Amino acid sequence: MPIPSYFGPPSSSQNSFRRDTGREEREREEMPRLIEIPLLTHSTASAATTISRSATVRVLLTAFTILLVLHLTISPPSKSTYHSLFLSLSDNATAACHLLALTRRPHVAGTPANAAVAAYVLAALSFSSLPAHSVSYDVFLTYPLRRSLILSPSPRPSPGPTLAFDLVQEIYPGDPYADVAAEVLPTFHAYARSGAAAGPAAYANYGRLEDFAALRAAGVNVTGAVVLARYGKIYRGDIIKNAEDAGAAAAVVFTDAKDYGGGGQGRFPEGPGMPASGVQVGSTYRGSGDPTTPGWASASGCERWSAAEVAASGLMPGIPSLPVSAQDGEAILRTIGGQVAPDDWQGVEGAPLYRLGPGPGFLNLTYIGNETLATIQNVFAVIEGEEEPDRYVLLGNHRDAWTFGAVDPNSGTASLLEVAQRFGKLQKRGWKPRRTIILCNWDAEEYGLIGSTEWVEENREMLTSRAVAYLNVDSAVAGPGFHASATPQLDELLKQASEKVQDPDNSSQTLYESWVASNYSSLIGRLGGGGTDFTAFVQHVGVPSVDMFFGGGYPVYHSMYDDFVWMEKFGDPMFHRHVAEDHHFTYSISSTTSYLREWQNQRSASMWGLVALRLADEEFLPFNYISYASELQRSAKILEDDVLGMPVTFAPLYKSIKALKKAATKIDNQRKALERNFLSLNWRKDPLKVRELNDRLMMAERAFTDRDGLFGREWYKHLIYGPSMHDDYGSKSYPGIDDAIEKAKSLDTSESWSFVQHEVWRAARVVTQAALVLNGKFT
Repeated sequence: MPIPSYFGPPSSSQNSFRRDTGREEREREEMPRLIEIPLLTHSTASAATTISRSATVRVLLTAFTILLVLHLTISPPSKSTYHSLFLSLSDNATAACHLLALTRRPHVAGTPANAAVAAYVLAALSFSSLPAHSVSYDVFLTYPLRRSLILSPSPRPSPGPTLAFDLVQEIYPGDPYADVAAEVLPTFHAYARSGAAAGPAAYANYGRLEDFAALRAAGVNVTGAVVLARYGKIYRGDIIKNAEDAGAAAAVVFTDAKDYGGGGQGRFPEGPGMPASGVQVGSTYRGSGDPTTPGWASASGCERWSAAEVAASGLMPGIPSLPVSAQDGEAILRTIGGQVAPDDWQGVEGAPLYRLGPGPGFLNLTYIGNETLATIQNVFAVIEGEEEPDRYVLLGNHRDAWTFGAVDPNSGTASLLEVAQRFGKLQKRGWKPRRTIILCNWDAEEYGLIGSTEWVEENREMLTSRAVAYLNVDSAVAGPGFHASATPQLDELLKQASEKVQDPDNSSQTLYESWVASNYSSLIGRLGGGGTDFTAFVQHVGVPSVDMFFGGGYPVYHSMYDDFVWMEKFGDPMFHRHVAEDHHFTYSISSTTSYLREWQNQRSASMWGLVALRLADEEFLPFNYISYASELQRSAKILEDDVLGMPVTFAPLYKSIKALKKAATKIDNQRKALERNFLSLNWRKDPLKVRELNDRLMMAERAFTDRDGLFGREWYKHLIYGPSMHDDYGSKSYPGIDDAIEKAKSLDTSESWSFVQHEVWRAARVVTQAALVLNGKFT
């Protein structure tokens, strides 16, 4: 891919760093010329008309005062003034209009419908007066060709009935999307292994490692069985992997009413819960990016792995699988005998009694997929920085959806377009960011973070040297309650920004106040999981990052019922987490005139945009590594407590954390000293000192990465935060140490515990490197 012009060499920025000082120099040059008028008069007049020295001083002071007033009068508004203006700017209908347009049809990655949505996003960004473009990749995707699931009362012919599941999500009466429901892909698991399998049904709860361990302890052998597990605790790809490792012939994953039934509020459309026929689809690939180009971009004509090499990677499922609905899962459970499952393995009240099996119910499963190269498109808009155009603040959201995607991901896409519109309005009022802002709309996230990963891999070195931060919003709104995860140096910035934004559900308090009240245990999460597009930025390159959203898990996730109607009725009934304050908007699914609703401030866009503005505009980057060091200390203590009595010492890690805290305190004091000096009238501001200090703050996160990556998962370079070995959604601190401890507990050999110690040393070394970067001096 050609490198976009905004990724060009920093030559254009050389003058940009002199712009402020240049303006000051011009003003100083102009000031004497203004004052020279009375001086010339004095020098050429005769002695008889010589103006007294005191009069000259008065003239000088008057002229200087006039100049100062003029300077203050014509000075542009401060950055903070523009930030306040950003929060007040809004278009009453923007987010709702965008969401309605984005979700009119299903738009899976690689399809013409998703290409049309990409064109819409590109046009919307351009309409906001932002330079926009798209970048395409040809990537390896899969689509369903043929599926079947047949349940028999026993493996042998018997008089009992045989049930062939229709595997269809039903259209409800009055569904405004009925006319396009046929465009929804048949329910499937992306990258599932094609093939057929048959075996007795066995129930494995959530399909976690501990669930299969409990089955073994109960004497239940799932070898050759078709395992039935339910969604809800771990990534579906890890459910399939765990079933495969346990010897299962195939896996069926169902959406249990216990987890997705709406909590007693009813099923959609009457309530928020997943309908009985609803199915959660999704990917089973356990890596990031195009499976055929691991570690490099899927550019045209690039090197690619063969199908055999992809299969040998171990990141693709080795057994076939299918997702099914709650009603189909319960039908299977009714045919499973054997031991009664534990209480916490049971379903909701009124559900059949869950037993472990295997059998006598017998399942025949067939899945045939179409594996193909398909074109995807990332869309970008760029606002070039005025003083530091080669420093980038990136905001990202993905566009592709498994069906209509009203929550996941297009509530985030609508917010991204609202942020873009507000930035465009700021520019028309004179705002120019100090650093470059890049708005990113990713494709093929649902398949395995493909669009963002390919772009990061293609621009790895540029991002490594120039990216300030990445701010991700996937599903912006699924319900009430604000949630955020971040690399720890951004914690304080998130808190400060949330104090400026009004709570969308309680106008009497700030977002920060409601956030603190609802999150007692951990206010800000960490970005170790691999669930969305921050992954490549944090875990592959080491860019400080944030992920934000309103609401938590929602019942119709990845089903055909994640549409505008669900959002309007249950996700954000008044759209007050989406749209702007003090206005009204008329809309409906079929027209735009059915009824009025009152809209409040779009808090998602406000929070997202405000954090971006502070990172892009503030002279000193608002990073705090003192809190980072404290976080590392707490996480190390948790792991140390987990191996008490074992031949492992965490002393090297604690020593490096101490050095990091010392370096963090030092750079914080240096920043404060520069700020004090800049306030002095006698101090000439030195942009290079600001730049150098900011670069240390920016690059310290990179130091937490290691070129060799995690053991057995080399693509993941970050040794502080990464996904769990057995749950891609799960975030782990010190993932290398955690993986080694888990293995050592299982093997309990001197070699395995020595490897734990080795991983402690590795983590200690990257923390030491981060401290050296913050210090900014060689040893």
